[in-house]
Amino acid sequence: MNKYTIVVCDHIHEDGLNILKASKDINYVYAADIDKKLLLSVIKDAHIVITRSSTTVDKTFLDKALNLKALIRAGVGYDNVDIITCSKKGIIAMNVPTANTIAAVELTMAHILSCMRKFPYAHNQLKEQRIWKREDWYGNELYGKKLGVIGFGNIGHKVALRAKAFEMDVVTYDPYIPSTKATDLGITYTSSFQDILNCDLITIHTPKNQETLNIINEEEISKMKDGVILINCARGGLYNEEALYNNLKSGKIAMAGIDVFVDEPATNHPLLDLKNVLVTAHLGANTKESQKKISIQAAQNALEAARGIAYPNALNLPIDESKIPAFVKPYIELTQKMAFLSTQNDKSPIRSICISAQGEISSYLEPLLTFATVGALFVCSGGEVNYVNAKFWAEEKNIKFSTSKMTHIDGYSNKVSIKIITQNGINTISGTVFDNEIQRITEIDDFIFDIEPKGNMIMIRNSDVPGVIGEVGRILADQRINISDFRLARHKNEALAVIVIDDCATSEILEKLSNIDAAICVTYAEI
Repeated sequence: MNKYTIVVCDHIHEDGLNILKASKDINYVYAADIDKKLLLSVIKDAHIVITRSSTTVDKTFLDKALNLKALIRAGVGYDNVDIITCSKKGIIAMNVPTANTIAAVELTMAHILSCMRKFPYAHNQLKEQRIWKREDWYGNELYGKKLGVIGFGNIGHKVALRAKAFEMDVVTYDPYIPSTKATDLGITYTSSFQDILNCDLITIHTPKNQETLNIINEEEISKMKDGVILINCARGGLYNEEALYNNLKSGKIAMAGIDVFVDEPATNHPLLDLKNVLVTAHLGANTKESQKKISIQAAQNALEAARGIAYPNALNLPIDESKIPAFVKPYIELTQKMAFLSTQNDKSPIRSICISAQGEISSYLEPLLTFATVGALFVCSGGEVNYVNAKFWAEEKNIKFSTSKMTHIDGYSNKVSIKIITQNGINTISGTVFDNEIQRITEIDDFIFDIEPKGNMIMIRNSDVPGVIGEVGRILADQRINISDFRLARHKNEALAVIVIDDCATSEILEKLSNIDAAICVTYAEI
């Protein structure tokens, strides 16, 4: 078994480390305590690296990482990662954008409340100065105030919902979402940025890019209400800091709640000198719960990337995930997993790959085909294939591609099917997604299933005769292999069992299963 080397460059929660330690096909290297100069000698053998903000992933770093296939930035921001150089080298860069969502949302609400009631200053007067002077601290209520939310993604929409609970009037601006995403939640959607500038409070929740850098500048502030309150718990530089300082000093901006700065640590920033600024030291992800979730997701993403199963939240794909509907993303991941599973069961040379779909997902056949190609070619490429070079690999092997919309519609609102023709025959596999995130394989060849695409899977195709399940159970029990799931489907005179086990299957186990009299074919796959 090939072992993949995963190097953890920065400190992450122990739960994520334990996932890596428990993976038998992984060579796990903990390098968080190594001097960053010495780290360059450690990463030369890494297939996958996990970083946080303490490690600068620049050209020097990437040039030393000779075997690097993917990197995971354990968190939302990736300012410290050279995405362009990663793409040139065929390295997939990923982040973990949702694990700290609740932490960031609650910090935003804390800043909003603190700016309205000036809690930190009142606290300091009583506790540090021992002065009881209630008349100094007349604040304002959130009730009835208008909140402008710039960016209505994972964090923005949850901030909006919490503001609604305070009975605020909430309006959002986000040109990359359908208006119904906001209006269905009772939030006013606007396509005019001026509507945001007219609000009593404004909070921003966008990524940092050329479009959003300095999105709030001197010109925008001049159009705001006198006494506006601004909140930034997203990324430094979304508000122009010079304009922010000048207008806080003049009183145009009544208060600001700031968690992020352009240059950090910001211990000598001019904003710290102002009495109408409440600041925190980039604490958006600083909860015990979020750190645990970040580490677990980063570790799981690292394992999936190492095994070629999927590259969740990749930042340099040939498609822009931020510009496709959210419901498409789990189908993209499912498609890659299904193709990967299919080609583990039939490792003979691939002749063609066909993607078909029904429902709204059929409008996204090309991105589905891209991900299916990566999944299908991973085994035969020895792990060298990725989203950047998949087409090259396919052309070199003369693999044909096609896409189609299904003409026969069954009971699923959305469904994706993959047909892979190999030297040995035709392999088909289909799947769907329930409740926007629950991925399921629904068909393998002519067998109907309900399988989660995850785990160590033994697949046994056999004549449909009595006693097979008992023999399978006995063999696995003798080898002290625990079964975590067992799915069986029947078609005509054959049966297909998909058995998910807790440990990897050895060649000895597979040989014993193949020797069952009724067995036609026994294969093994890891997803």
